[in-house]
Amino acid sequence: MKNHFDEISHEMSAMTTKRYSTSFSLGISFLAKDLHKPIYAIYGFVRFADEIVDSFHDYNKNELLADFKRQTYDALEKKISLNPILNSFQWAVHEYRIPVELIDTFLNSMEMDLDKKAYDQSKYEAYILGSAEVVGLMCLKVFLRGDEKEYEHLKIPAMRLGSAFQKINFLRDLRADFHELGRTYFPGVNLEDFNTKVKKEIEADIAKDFHDGYLGIKQLPKDARFGVYMAYIYYYKLFRKIQGTDAKIILNERIRIPDNKKYRLFLTSYVRHNLNLI
Repeated sequence: MKNHFDEISHEMSAMTTKRYSTSFSLGISFLAKDLHKPIYAIYGFVRFADEIVDSFHDYNKNELLADFKRQTYDALEKKISLNPILNSFQWAVHEYRIPVELIDTFLNSMEMDLDKKAYDQSKYEAYILGSAEVVGLMCLKVFLRGDEKEYEHLKIPAMRLGSAFQKINFLRDLRADFHELGRTYFPGVNLEDFNTKVKKEIEADIAKDFHDGYLGIKQLPKDARFGVYMAYIYYYKLFRKIQGTDAKIILNERIRIPDNKKYRLFLTSYVRHNLNLI
């Protein structure tokens, strides 16, 4: 019967991913079949933690996150959890030997979101590391299926790609983070006076991360490469759209790529990948 529960747990992680992110769901669908479950498991875990700090305003977030953290470590120790998302995640952690240090760092960043409203450079870098870069490393562990030599080789590009994605999220969600949650992630930036100069400085930083991350994508195993490339293409298109949007609009509107354009983007990218043009 344990197998039934495990399958239900994996299905819950997949459903969570599909409900929350059409873009990542599409990207995952282009990975090798055996990589779907562990990547869904990682996304479900990350999404639930993020949901606690971003959405549950009518509840005690500190208590909820502390409980989620306790349940996570309990699941890792016992190799089972009655929380299906955590049960799926603990399976992925053990199956792909994901270091617990990555999980510690991620959860520490989630705790920062409970209290931090403005970030200096060191806290900003620590937050990016925990909320995005280590998530990229968790996924890299899965993509490489235990190849430690390649993992060490591709660690930095994977971290840079996660960093680029997160910084674009910050720009895309500037309005909600600032007006609704009172957060300012970019260090030294006064959002009351967010302007073109500041925006271009942030974009230059993101462009560097994109460049380094792309070099890593090209070196991934073929059965993982295209799914990651899909996520890269989506975020790069979003980045280009943000670059072409006035700073004042960025501060007051959430920039997005319509679903019909996402599908066209993925189709074009699929052709480029098959022709070895990436």
